[in-house]
Amino acid sequence: MKKNAANYFSAIAGLILLIIGLISLKVIDNPQGVMLTLPYLCVGIGCGIFGGGMGNILGERAFKKHPELKKQKEIEEKDERNVSIANQSKARAYDMMVFVFGAIMCSFALMNVELRAILLLICAYLFVIGYGVFYRFRLEKEL
Repeated sequence: MKKNAANYFSAIAGLILLIIGLISLKVIDNPQGVMLTLPYLCVGIGCGIFGGGMGNILGERAFKKHPELKKQKEIEEKDERNVSIANQSKARAYDMMVFVFGAIMCSFALMNVELRAILLLICAYLFVIGYGVFYRFRLEKEL
């Protein structure tokens, strides 16, 4: 039941964040500074959280009527072959992302995009790379 309550909470929180973003877009006439991007961030994050919560809620309701399908899905998700395929696809996507982010950062710098946008992209890039290095060291210690 806790999982279901968390899904409802995330759907409601996402909807509230979405509404706040939309209202602030309409209400604020001449945004300055951080208020130029904050409403759009609220809308984007709110949509993502709301969509994830509602997707989980609807998925649980669909499986409530067909418990045999739910059990089959859980078996397929935990299957070693499927887990291995998912991990390999994530690893390849990560490898590609490193080069794509690097190319985008270079192209933004050459196009004279605003420095804040480039620095934000660089911070996200370094965070992802640091996260990958951290887990690599952690997994090497375990194995």
